[in-house]
Amino acid sequence: MRLLLIEDDRMIGDGLRQALRLEGHAVDWVYDAQAAAATLASERFDGVLLDVGLPKGSGLDVLRGLRARGDATPVIVITARDALEDRVAGLDAGADDYLVKPFELEELNARLRAVMRRHTGRAAPQLEHEGVTLDPATRQVTLDGQPVLLSAREFALLEALMQRPGAMLSRAQLEDRLYGWGEEVESNAVTVYIHQLRKKLGADFIQNMRGVGYFLGKRTR
Repeated sequence: MRLLLIEDDRMIGDGLRQALRLEGHAVDWVYDAQAAAATLASERFDGVLLDVGLPKGSGLDVLRGLRARGDATPVIVITARDALEDRVAGLDAGADDYLVKPFELEELNARLRAVMRRHTGRAAPQLEHEGVTLDPATRQVTLDGQPVLLSAREFALLEALMQRPGAMLSRAQLEDRLYGWGEEVESNAVTVYIHQLRKKLGADFIQNMRGVGYFLGKRTR
């Protein structure tokens, strides 16, 4: 997933960004409410992790502005404010979930997966297409029941395609899922990862339309 982390504590933010990147997410990070509002108005993300107490404004005002524009991007509030009225205010402002600091990374990842399932209208935790099964929780992929070993970025790219099996995703959209701000994007990275996935899952499993993008096809058995 491409995530926007909105967190003013540099130590917490740096730790979260590194941990989430190790999980295969592309993570962009801003430190204050003004930068958060501007970023959300100009760029698209799969999910947002939002602190409430921010410089230059309120995290809840950022959230209210997002929802006022009709933007349904999933948002998890991450904050030290644990009072009932704070949790109610966050959820009523449009948050999809509310997580009190300190928390374990495993719980945050589980909540991200649950929020994404609700957002996409998918009840089952696993993604399946043409005999390929991807489990976001265990980060395991199987082909006709047999395990397939993938790198973190191969997994991220495959997950993006399997979340929307009928959709065409452009090279730029796939790069967004693989790289955050400040990470060097290799010019042929998507092509290389697609080639590796085809070798492991079948040459016809990922199709492409030249100059347009990539989509999941029918696997030759």
